[in-house]
Parts: sequence; C-alpha cells; structure tokens
Amino acid sequence: MTRTLLCFGDSNTHGTPPILQRGEAYRRLDAATRWPGVAAALLAPEWDVVEEGLPGRTAQFPDPVMGAHMDGRDGLKIALQSHGPIDALTIMLGTNDTKTRFGADAPRIAAGIAALLDIANSPEMQDRHGGFRILLICPPPVLEQGPIASEFTGARETSLHLPSLLMALAEARGAGFLDAGTVIAVSPADGIHLEPEAHGALGRAVAEAVRRL
Repeated sequence: MTRTLLCFGDSNTHGTPPILQRGEAYRRLDAATRWPGVAAALLAPEWDVVEEGLPGRTAQFPDPVMGAHMDGRDGLKIALQSHGPIDALTIMLGTNDTKTRFGADAPRIAAGIAALLDIANSPEMQDRHGGFRILLICPPPVLEQGPIASEFTGARETSLHLPSLLMALAEARGAGFLDAGTVIAVSPADGIHLEPEAHGALGRAVAEAVRRL
C-alpha cells in the first residue's frame, strides 16, 4: 500500500528561487527540481508526496505585511485536515520567524515550532490519520545579504542558534530530526532561498531520513 508524506513549510518548500531584485515577478522552480519532488522521485513507488509550502509562512506569527494567514499554526491545522490519511509529516519552518519585524530570538522561534509539533501530535490529528511520524527539519542559517537583507537584520545570529534547540525539541517530542544546514547552504544571491543544487541535496537527505522514521 502506498504511503503519503506531507511536506509543510515556507518558500523553500514551495520552491521559490533566490530573489534577484525587489518586486520581481512570481517565480517557482519546477516540480522535479523542488526538494519535495526530488524526495518523491526517490521514495516512489512506495510513497506519494504532498507539497504544502507557502512563501512567507512563519511558525507562529501573523505577518502584519503579508497577512495573518502566514501563521503556521493555523496553516498546519488546515493542511492536516485537507490531506490524508498521511503516514509522515515534515516541518521546515523558522526562517521567516527571524525577520526583524518579529523581534524573536531563537528560543522564541523554537517555542513556536514546539506548538506545531504539539498540534501534529495531538490525539485529534493523530487519530484522524491513523497515526503518523514527524520529521523536523531545521532550515539552513540565513545570510544577511542581497536585495531583502534589510528584512533580516540580526537574523543570521538567531538562525545559528536554532539547530541545537530544534534537535532537543525533536527528541523531546518524539520526532525525527534533520539539520539542513549540515547538508546545504542558502544562496548568496539573497541569503534566504535555495539554488537548484541545494534542493537536490535536501531532497535526497529528506528521502533518506523519511525511510529511517
């Protein structure tokens, strides 16, 4: 029987390429290039992969600029009730939480991700899907450079503290863990998004981690 993997995240799950200038037209990497697509190809035919990446999504903050729907807590509930039954869930969030306008330090960001794990592990959601495992992915550290650097002032230092906090959180919540920063790096073009090669490497790492769940 085919199993289902739900990939929940932000623009780096959606497949947004590096931003070269502010205000540029919407772009998205093709399905075969995006890391969920890479993982899907490697996990097939045993697994189907569902992509739930929203550019701008945070773990916990309604965005005053992009909208209240950027709050991942509501988004995760919607995703888990829109798809299923699922057998595994990946969560890769936290990059947008480092934006200057949220004023969040690493422990605050980790607390928001803890809320997502608690939602996913709740009896309501687990019972709905007949039980599923979770892979928590810590995004790679940001670089404060490129056309959107002013939105991420101070973000690099914050993001460097996340891997150890999220690893401990995953262990405490019984989730698998992958530190994406040990596998890939963000593009120097904008300091936030991933080049195609990074998507490929991350997709391969995720496929391997899902098999171990």
